[in-house]
Amino acid sequence: MSIVDISQEKVLEDNLIESLVQSGHWTYHPELNNEEKLRANLRVIIEKNNKAALKDQRLTDAEFAQVKNQLTFPSFFEAAKALRGENGKVKVSVQREDQSLGRVMLLVLDNRDIAGGTSVYQIINQYQAPRLRPMDSDSRFDVSLLINGLPLIHIELKSRAVGFMEAFNQIKEYVREGKFRGIYSACQMFVVSNGANTRYLAPASHDRLNAKFLSRRVDKDNRPVEDLFDFAKAVLTIPQAHRMVSKYTVLDYDNESLIILRPYQIHAIRAVMDAFKEGRGGYVRHTTGSGKTLTSYKVANNLLEVPMIDKSVFIVDRVDLDNQTSGAFTSYAKGDFVDIDETDNVRGLVSKLVEDRKSVIVTTIQKLNYLIKRYGDKKDNPTYKKLGKLNLVFVVDECHRAVSSEKQLTINKFFNNPRRFGFTGTPIFAENQKQANGDLARTTKEQYGSCLHQYTVRHAIEDKAVLGFQVEYKSTISEDDFYDIVKDKNKDVDFENSDKAYLEGLIDSGYYEKDAHMIEVIDTIVNKSRLKFGLDRGAGKTFSAILTTSSIEKAQRYYELFCDLKEGRLDLKISDRVRKLMPDFPKVAITYSIAQNQEETGFNKEKMKKALGDYNETFGTSFTLDEIKAYNSNLNERLARKKVLYETRSEQVDLVIVVDRLLTGFDSPTTALLFIDRAPMRPQNLIQAFSRTNRIYNSYKTYGQIVTFQSPDLYEKSVEEAFSLYSNGGEDYIKAPSFDESLEIFEKALTSFTSCVSSPSDVDNLKTLDEKMAFAKAFQGLDKALANIRVYGQYDEEEFFKKYDLSYKDLEEYNGKYVNIIEEIKEELDNGDDPDQDQLLDIGYETLTVGVDEIDSSYLNRLMDIASKKGIDLPREKREQSKEFIELRESLEKASKSNPKKINLYREVAEDILTNPNKYKEIDMETYMENKISDMYKEGITKLAGEVKVPYDKADYYAKIYKRENDNGNYLLQYSDIDQVKKEQDLNPLKAKKYVRGKISTIMKEDIEPYRT
Repeated sequence: MSIVDISQEKVLEDNLIESLVQSGHWTYHPELNNEEKLRANLRVIIEKNNKAALKDQRLTDAEFAQVKNQLTFPSFFEAAKALRGENGKVKVSVQREDQSLGRVMLLVLDNRDIAGGTSVYQIINQYQAPRLRPMDSDSRFDVSLLINGLPLIHIELKSRAVGFMEAFNQIKEYVREGKFRGIYSACQMFVVSNGANTRYLAPASHDRLNAKFLSRRVDKDNRPVEDLFDFAKAVLTIPQAHRMVSKYTVLDYDNESLIILRPYQIHAIRAVMDAFKEGRGGYVRHTTGSGKTLTSYKVANNLLEVPMIDKSVFIVDRVDLDNQTSGAFTSYAKGDFVDIDETDNVRGLVSKLVEDRKSVIVTTIQKLNYLIKRYGDKKDNPTYKKLGKLNLVFVVDECHRAVSSEKQLTINKFFNNPRRFGFTGTPIFAENQKQANGDLARTTKEQYGSCLHQYTVRHAIEDKAVLGFQVEYKSTISEDDFYDIVKDKNKDVDFENSDKAYLEGLIDSGYYEKDAHMIEVIDTIVNKSRLKFGLDRGAGKTFSAILTTSSIEKAQRYYELFCDLKEGRLDLKISDRVRKLMPDFPKVAITYSIAQNQEETGFNKEKMKKALGDYNETFGTSFTLDEIKAYNSNLNERLARKKVLYETRSEQVDLVIVVDRLLTGFDSPTTALLFIDRAPMRPQNLIQAFSRTNRIYNSYKTYGQIVTFQSPDLYEKSVEEAFSLYSNGGEDYIKAPSFDESLEIFEKALTSFTSCVSSPSDVDNLKTLDEKMAFAKAFQGLDKALANIRVYGQYDEEEFFKKYDLSYKDLEEYNGKYVNIIEEIKEELDNGDDPDQDQLLDIGYETLTVGVDEIDSSYLNRLMDIASKKGIDLPREKREQSKEFIELRESLEKASKSNPKKINLYREVAEDILTNPNKYKEIDMETYMENKISDMYKEGITKLAGEVKVPYDKADYYAKIYKRENDNGNYLLQYSDIDQVKKEQDLNPLKAKKYVRGKISTIMKEDIEPYRT
């Protein structure tokens, strides 16, 4: 859709406001442009909606101050908690100044009253966001949508030339500067757009605002809705906008974050509700990794809105409950009427089913089986009768596995044919249907009904909801050995003319149980996958991995071999290159079911005891065999690294060895690698296992990486079949390019780049905006192509750089020039310069191959915080030698190379932590260090202003726009009191100006630049 030329932000802003007003419900209020006016507007709305409760006595200033306090939040998450309300009604408590009026509860927002009644919908723009600190700048927000006076949706717009990512970066900067405070602390949704491309995401603190979580709108058939005005019609009109910030948001209490559902999740919820109203069941096919647990939670919860339903029962298999589903539901459900059934007996489940209140109950199919067995033949039992009268709806996770067709018949008979809805990422089709068993259902469709909504892995990859897969097929058998092994197995086989996959199938599985094979696998994992793990990115920033094997015995042997490797008991050694990058790599753990069978239980316990001891020693835990469930839970969290604690290297595990555990239902964004040393699995199991690796994480994680070590041709055929079955005709979408294809992409990117510039010095000669945009685009393309090819097994860095005449020194120099060019582009775009329309650029792009070993401040702050809180009662010597302080010292040493002055500040504080530990035990180190750095920056500005005799605000502005290269200080020189400089320094006018320029340069480099954020 195109209304007029929308390349300019102001035109885009005006058109958006006009289109929303024309849609109905929204009214435009340009006069509401600051905090004071917004508060006054909120006051009017609250008084109007609460006339009866206020008894027509308007709020006094002191009473409204109580309202303001309750509607000012310390975080977006706390705002979301408050704005859920009780049964959808958000109220505040006010003690009237007139004691005879008592205390009243005032309605602020009714999330059930959408598009009418008490709901007021207003649009504002150009809100004047006040600065929090003198060093910050004043800002004007683009467009905000107010519901009952609260700015719940903020929209940031940029021109077509720079792309929506610059709008995202603008919001991130606003959040970092504390602009979303006061009444804006209530914000529940961000929208960013450049007119042609539009995305939305949930608000979060600046260090947790991740561009990877930007969602684009798709329609119910998964067709993208990119244009701002089409997006506004689908999402920002009423009732849709109000639903987005009420019905389609979820609070994750574990991570203290707000989640806004993606469009396909919303479509699935609506599809299930429509099917229920029509008297049908069915299943939802959403690819693994796309937030299926969250979608099913909202479905189960929303079904309770149907008056006839007594309970919504969410069924999982015990394995999934043991993994993450129960924990996720518990986290989402706080504040909702949801019960999580984790009882060891059926009694708890029964009591929750028969109690007189609507609720969602999460339970396992195993417990449901026990319940049916206990009461199935007791038809005169009062409990049986109560259970039989319940109006239940069943929501089944991984429905092809959790509930068998046979068990479904039993449940239907016992509970009087309840409605059921299945969720799965890998449904059973006719092509891989179950074996025939009478007239029982063999496919997901036969068991549950038609597919109500589908979102395949192809859709998810197109939508950037998950990543594609890069699969490498390796073999530990040489060609000569392969021939000998096959001939020994079948001497009559026609080796030359037989299909290689067939020949691989002749190899006895015992070959892959040998130590020689496993040691070669370990060599690949440890010494040939350093870039796959991201070891070059530095401590705390690596990826984690899973190694899956065919049996518990083999998993145990792998663990022993890894231990032998680290202790130097193998002929194999960890390479010097790996040791230099990460001295403690690899940190390995193992998990399996101890009681596989009665004979092996004792043996497995002894092996696990040793592994638990190693784990306890490495991570300072104290798990025993009696606490194996707690160990598994801790290991899951350590592998997934979702909690801040596990963002530090000392708390991270690199590789977990499993058989089947963690291959389904496990969500770990930092897990990027799956190593497979077992025979090919069935298609649905392959996709499930692969999908442990393709969660969105950061810009460095571009694919889920899979490496197989058995029967490469047989495996490739199996994977192709699985991709074909589950990609909905989009196999090419879900596979990474081959190495040769990636090499071709790199060569094209390199040619494009060298056609722009042939040396770093050439960048200085770029004059026009179009030339600068072309260089920036070419550099981004080269950086992406190089980053993508580095993770292939065939990539040898030394040979590659030599072949293409590359060096890291040149790349670093180009990167420095690129950073400056981006600043120049921003400045020219701000001045209204318009580049060619084909020069769309991601202004906020972060380079992937240069400077990746730098340690950012937020990581250092987390290390400081952990070091300041642990072992404060221990002697200084012990604290100084703790793993936390060792990691902190090593990280500071690495970081000091790029910014020694700033790191010296960290070192001073670290020393003080050791000397005065009690001083820091209640202090949030991130805030403390940010304030320390801010103070140093302000001192530098004060020094600059004083030395060169300029106003503080001019010195502050200059520091923000300062670029070291080609800067002669002319901006500040025009504001300098040269007469005062001459007088104080006893200089003539010419020398006074030279003195000022020198002072500007010296103070900027030594006292200000090191502390600029």
